[in-house]
Amino acid sequence: MAEAVLDIKRWGNNLGVRLPVGIAREAHLHADQRIRIAVENGRVVITPLEREQLTLEQRLARFDPVRHGGEALPTAPVGAEQW
Repeated sequence: MAEAVLDIKRWGNNLGVRLPVGIAREAHLHADQRIRIAVENGRVVITPLEREQLTLEQRLARFDPVRHGGEALPTAPVGAEQW
């Protein structure tokens, strides 16, 4: 079992911990991987998430025009485009 004693550091308005490569390797974690962080019985638990393979229909169903700044496909020209 890999183990390390680390310091928590300030990272902007948040706190951060850098995982040593041995810990990350043993936990099968890698850069840019999505994780879930939870507190269970006073312990911080990090759980890797499976990468979702969404269909086009599923992606479009999740689209929020307000959050993403407008229609999925704007119909008005933007910039120097010619229609």
